[in-house]
Amino acid sequence: MIKVASYNMRKSIGTDRRRRPERTLQVLCEIDADIVALQEADRRFGAREAVLTPHLLAEHGDWKPVMFGMRARSMGWHGNALLVRRDAEVLDCEAIHLPALEPRGAVMADIRLKGQVIRVVGMHLDLSGLWRRRQAHAVIAHLNASAQSYPTVLMGDLNDWSAQGGCLRDFGQHFTFAATGKSFHARRPMARLDRIMVTPDLAIGECGVHESLHARTASDHLPIWAELQPA
Repeated sequence: MIKVASYNMRKSIGTDRRRRPERTLQVLCEIDADIVALQEADRRFGAREAVLTPHLLAEHGDWKPVMFGMRARSMGWHGNALLVRRDAEVLDCEAIHLPALEPRGAVMADIRLKGQVIRVVGMHLDLSGLWRRRQAHAVIAHLNASAQSYPTVLMGDLNDWSAQGGCLRDFGQHFTFAATGKSFHARRPMARLDRIMVTPDLAIGECGVHESLHARTASDHLPIWAELQPA
């Protein structure tokens, strides 16, 4: 069993408007997932530095970042980042360019962990429904074009307020959604903006929204998680 999680960490700026990376790491430690997809993991301006520095990760967690090599001080691509257990082996990784009016992207990595290989995609889709659907199609096409296939989990902030329309319908034709629940807004969850999806060769076990006291103040999104195993 592999536990995965997705978290729009909002650059570690909490609902109290204070930037506290240590609080973000406290939330991640509470979840204790093997693989984490982060959104808004970099500072927005300047050098786009990672909010969770290698020093903080080494001091407070059991994870290492998947390095995509886009920017020297960045941990991911357009704010999307992946954390994996320190003993995990990163077999391959790449950024996925998404069509958008403003900078958007996704990240993908093939991870060997606990004796199995799993492909992970992390994403943060557009606020516009039209562009979200174009981005969903781009992610699906990228996966379909891959020469090597693995059991795959897709995670991220899809920014879709609908119950099953738009990009949710597009993804739903290929992937199964974990029933994680409402994750936005953290103080009063009303929408399922954050999603975890898997290919048919993965079975979803326990899953949910992490609603601790720290999680309710660390970001405007609550993290979601799911336990996965071969189907």
